[in-house]
Amino acid sequence: MVAAGLLTPGDVREIAGRLGVRPSKRLGQNFVIEPGTVRRIAAQASLRPDDVVLEVGPGLGSLTLALLEAGPVGVIAVEVDATLAAELPRTIASRAPALAGRLTVIGGDALRLAGRDLPAAPSVLVANLPYNVAVPVVLHLLAALPSLARGLVMVQAEVAGRMCAAPGSRVYGAPSVKLAWYAAARPAGTVSRSVFWPVPNVDSRLVAFTRHDPPATSATREEVFAVVDAAFGQRRKTLRAALAGWAGSAPEAERLLRAAGIDPGARGESLSVAEFARLAAARTI
Repeated sequence: MVAAGLLTPGDVREIAGRLGVRPSKRLGQNFVIEPGTVRRIAAQASLRPDDVVLEVGPGLGSLTLALLEAGPVGVIAVEVDATLAAELPRTIASRAPALAGRLTVIGGDALRLAGRDLPAAPSVLVANLPYNVAVPVVLHLLAALPSLARGLVMVQAEVAGRMCAAPGSRVYGAPSVKLAWYAAARPAGTVSRSVFWPVPNVDSRLVAFTRHDPPATSATREEVFAVVDAAFGQRRKTLRAALAGWAGSAPEAERLLRAAGIDPGARGESLSVAEFARLAAARTI
């Protein structure tokens, strides 16, 4: 393993000051300033020599350096901030020159990323995701990049809870179901707010996921997600009532629910992704 010169708190502030960068609340920018944290995340990602890592929001490069140090064949970093995207290759070249050739930086919005935008098919997502778009980014990337087999993402603790929640949980909702369509997610540790600059008002958690096949169903993903959105749009109502608009009427919603073997008096938080898929399929028959 080639060691990289990881960024210290002083390094982060020096680079930001030189660039005139102030962390943007709008972009959800909170930069990791503790070398031990990024090295731990890279280690937990269990990168293999043939992995191509996709990193979203590399910022000043703290995690990028640790990922390169861990030895994958390459890291593709997607950064929406043009100033940061331009500076990142220079940071890597100065602190890990032997690894700089393994980095590709793409300027742009991860929510618009497609496979054709990338120089190689990424196998793993490892990222400190902006709090305000974490779930949409993960769902978009899993849909757009079938090569992504697994991931380890750092997100706001509350978001992590929703991503990993099981049916029946108080925080189980549409994000939980939609992520479960693509992958099995699990909690992978906590990250103190003190390792960030600026210090956020909340703690963060790591979420690991492994892609799996979606439930067997005749319905499309879009059809399944439509019924998920309808069920959780009025989550306090029974499914018979909550799905009236989706089905066309409450009696029709009840008919479809019974056809799918689901209690019309149940609520959305009690259904697994497989049950939502079965319900969506009942409407297509």
